[in-house]
Amino acid sequence: MTAKNKPLFLGIDTGGTYTDAVLWSEADGPSGKVLAKAKALTTRHDLAVGISGAVDAVLEKAGTDPAAIKLVSMSTTLATNALVEGQGGRVALVMIGFSEGDLARDGLKAALGTDPVVFCPGGHDVHGNAAKLDLSGLEAVLPELGASVSGFAVCAYFATRNPAHELAARDVIREKTGLPVTASHELSAKLGGPRRALTTLLNARLISMIDRLVAATEGFLAARGIAAPLMVVRGDGALVSAAFARQRPIETILSGPAASLVGARHMTGLDDAVVSDIGGTTTDVAVLDKGRPRLDPEGATVGGFRTMVEAVAMRTFGLGGDSEVALEDGVLSPKVLLGPRRLVPLALTGMVHGEAVTSELERQLRAPNPGRMDGRFAVRTGVPERLAAGLTAPEAKLYEAIGAVPLALDRLLTSNAQNATLNRLVSRGLVHISGFTPSDAAHVVGKQANWDAATARLGAELFARKRDGRGQFIAATPEAIAERVLVTLTRWSAEVILETAFAEDGLDGAATVAHALVQRAVDAHPGIARLSVALDRPVIGLGASAPLHYTGLAELVGNGCVVPEDTDVANALGAVVGQVRVSAEARVSQPKEGLFRVASGETVRDFVDEAAAIAAAETDVRAIAAGRARDAGTDSAEIEIASEFRVSTVEGQRMFIEAHVVAVASGRPRIAV
Repeated sequence: MTAKNKPLFLGIDTGGTYTDAVLWSEADGPSGKVLAKAKALTTRHDLAVGISGAVDAVLEKAGTDPAAIKLVSMSTTLATNALVEGQGGRVALVMIGFSEGDLARDGLKAALGTDPVVFCPGGHDVHGNAAKLDLSGLEAVLPELGASVSGFAVCAYFATRNPAHELAARDVIREKTGLPVTASHELSAKLGGPRRALTTLLNARLISMIDRLVAATEGFLAARGIAAPLMVVRGDGALVSAAFARQRPIETILSGPAASLVGARHMTGLDDAVVSDIGGTTTDVAVLDKGRPRLDPEGATVGGFRTMVEAVAMRTFGLGGDSEVALEDGVLSPKVLLGPRRLVPLALTGMVHGEAVTSELERQLRAPNPGRMDGRFAVRTGVPERLAAGLTAPEAKLYEAIGAVPLALDRLLTSNAQNATLNRLVSRGLVHISGFTPSDAAHVVGKQANWDAATARLGAELFARKRDGRGQFIAATPEAIAERVLVTLTRWSAEVILETAFAEDGLDGAATVAHALVQRAVDAHPGIARLSVALDRPVIGLGASAPLHYTGLAELVGNGCVVPEDTDVANALGAVVGQVRVSAEARVSQPKEGLFRVASGETVRDFVDEAAAIAAAETDVRAIAAGRARDAGTDSAEIEIASEFRVSTVEGQRMFIEAHVVAVASGRPRIAV
């Protein structure tokens, strides 16, 4: 096949602020080629609008016939955001063999909230032996529940060793209500009933949401004449079919960060690296090991809930291009502080509102002394008025005074109490604060030019007039304070990268040690004790501002720093170049001497010979993994099987306890013919 006729792949990433799209071809070597890329604002009320904006722009830039696209893959923050914000459908939780006291474990009660729960006798023991199942209580309430919930989550005691009771409950619910049912054994083979129930509950809540996203995306693709399979990135970086994701949407949490790691590896060819993705609000840091993202062994934590979902081990820090710039209090030589709060950069506010902002900044500069609130503005976010319901009297009064045009804080606020009130309005998402940020600093020194540099310079001039503990200006010129802010951002970036490395190594006090090491590296007089540190792998810098802020990072972390050419769309590229990867597990236990029980998939079988039981387990997991791989979207899966044995020695004799057999199937996704 010639390069010209190589199939085209479309990658989409729906981020919190922007939706990115990339058109990629396998032509031009193993890394392929990005033919076009584009961004559009994410439209939370209807994600398909933002997707269409980004994809249409990509198609126009590339001048490509949509019919030439043979695969579409997307990463999404929808599931992550929904769990963080407490959103999702109302579902009923069915607990088989558990007691009400089990709700208090692993945050299950908090996650359940006011959703209904039904307890049924039943479940199994550790060897898969059944207790008596009684579903009469469930059947009695199904007519009422079927009319008031969007789905069901079913979790039975030791269902990972025998799922029979979950299957029985699932069949009854589907027959009586026709609603979606998630069974816990479908999502995880790990022990820990309450946390498995929590994961199942969250999955059931997300089904309708992911279903709407997939349906909207498929509808948009059909309207554009793109007849290609649609894939979704899981939280571990693997691709699965849209149909697979619809049934297991919980597995798409942390999809976006995982896609960025896949994109980072693809763009650089590095198998081992620390990946640091800097955005406007946060910096996300994770580790690549042997070409794959390092996963959180305890399961992904999202929205305060620890799930059983295998997802990338990501550490997030409140550090970005739009971080609030402040000064350390109460010291003679104050340091520049960044974040964790995000501000709207003055350069952006000035570009949108012009004279209304610059005239106030000039007024503050004419004052003989700097003011505490200089260079700060408040403006409404533009959310619907109904979201402002429930404000206290002071909050309502202050909110009424703030409008769509930015208002200088020194005119708005008259007391410290009002400042606290304003912060509450900000935390509710009703008001934005605009102020001096690293993005403004970059505009001042000519390293960024997409917004209004003149407004940014006024803000830097005001900030430079702030005084230290001796009463002296903290900087002689706007350019001087701007450079200081940018150097601080690079230094703090090195600190969060080293902190992540120390934490991954299991070291306590990671943040303190990282700060001390970087501080010694940049100080002119580092002290008596010589300290140095070096990462064992390079850093890959991602994000649109990475080329700016990661200059000079290498010398602070003791290894190289690679910023790829298409770093601004790493997530979307990662979504389209990944591989399908699924697994299946089986357990072989010995309930009594001479009896070997195999629990695999939805079957339980007994053998009188250990070797025969292990062989059966391997055959089962191979078949299950192959089937899941086909369902997940690949016809060319390679399957690897690994077995782990637990044995003991009694009087010199080997005693079998348990075996864990895992099959992993991986392959490239199927594409349209």
